[in-house]
Amino acid sequence: MLPTLDTLRLRLRPPRFDDWPDYARLMSSDRAVHMGGPFAVREAWGMFCNDVAQWELMGHGALMIDARDTGQCLGQVAINHGPLFPEHELGWMLYATAEGRGIAFEAAHAMRDWAFAALGLATLVSYIDADNARSRALAERLGARRDDSAARPDPGDLVYRHPRPAT
Repeated sequence: MLPTLDTLRLRLRPPRFDDWPDYARLMSSDRAVHMGGPFAVREAWGMFCNDVAQWELMGHGALMIDARDTGQCLGQVAINHGPLFPEHELGWMLYATAEGRGIAFEAAHAMRDWAFAALGLATLVSYIDADNARSRALAERLGARRDDSAARPDPGDLVYRHPRPAT
């Protein structure tokens, strides 16, 4: 069963097909440049399906970020792994309307803590495009530190290693 995680302002919930149009718009826009995009619809659809399929195949994947007060979908947070990722990765992306309000921090913090607790991970990283200053700052705000010796899926990515939360 896929988790639903609640924070003060957010509900992180399993993806639904009606999330696809906003996801596709983001992935085909210039906002996807730090993820290797913009992407054609076919590529974006494969990525969306991968985010969902990881739950069945690996016991983790993507959750959509909803505002608890309005139900508006604000973006996505995920634990990624498999043949495309050398280590378990905490990733995030927000729709433009959600930026600048601490949404990504709140969602990533909740997903990170869930991953360590539910999956029993020893370590967790974020792969971040070197030019993505906002995501680098968010990783550091979450307590992650650069690990220049870590393997990465793209040679241009920086790797930020997240500490296990104190118990």
